[in-house]
Amino acid sequence: MNLINAELFKLRTTAIWWIMGIVLLPLYAASVLANWAQFASTNPDQVSDPDQAEQVRAALEPINVATTLYTSGQYFGVLIVLLLSAIIVTSEFFHLTATATFLVTPKRESVILAKFGAAVIVGVLLWLLTTLINLIVVPPIMSNLDLSNQLGEPAVWRAIGLNLLAFVLWAVLGVGLGVLIKNQLAATLILGIVYVVGTSAIGLIFFLLTEYVAQWFENLQVLIPTSASQLMISGTDLPGNPPRWVGAVVLIGYAVVAGFFGTWLTKRRDIS
Repeated sequence: MNLINAELFKLRTTAIWWIMGIVLLPLYAASVLANWAQFASTNPDQVSDPDQAEQVRAALEPINVATTLYTSGQYFGVLIVLLLSAIIVTSEFFHLTATATFLVTPKRESVILAKFGAAVIVGVLLWLLTTLINLIVVPPIMSNLDLSNQLGEPAVWRAIGLNLLAFVLWAVLGVGLGVLIKNQLAATLILGIVYVVGTSAIGLIFFLLTEYVAQWFENLQVLIPTSASQLMISGTDLPGNPPRWVGAVVLIGYAVVAGFFGTWLTKRRDIS
């Protein structure tokens, strides 16, 4: 526990955490407003394709509207968690404290496990912040949409709980990737760009493959980590989508690989 406290202290003594927080708040607000506007303006009767119309009607079911709104902010929230978790590792090399850290604690796996623990705590705190705000602002939005708040539905709390799992798994993924990319500036830029631009580019590729090659490529989009996160917290299994548990398995798989590889590489890397 002392090692985890030390990692959290290192993060608190840098300016990056509150800068990330300032960045997150407007992005979170934009996410809530975008979801609200989407549900308020979508009309399945205006969709000509019957299959797409069925998907839209399913998405507009009160429980699916609720799970989407109560987990608003996940896309940008887990991005901040990913970057902060990577910085927990890269800051050691940026501030030239890696050698001192491993001299004080020669058992490197203990250090990297403490970094995983600190990253998970950061993920939980950011999840808690966005969830508390959602629980305050979403009921009035639901009322505006002429829907009940749905807080009595188990599916809503299941989605909120799985959203917590998503934040935790992205934290583990961030530490693993931070070990791989030691340079702090490079890690921040690469992970941020790959997350935002890469996700969109890969999604476009899967869309084109689905349209012009084979329909089954659509289900493979769950292999994109952000898509897996979104699928995992969906209120119900929507038509045309894989089951929710597939998203959870994919994201857990990425986290396990990143966690194992990060620990293995830290134990064998020459620290200088």
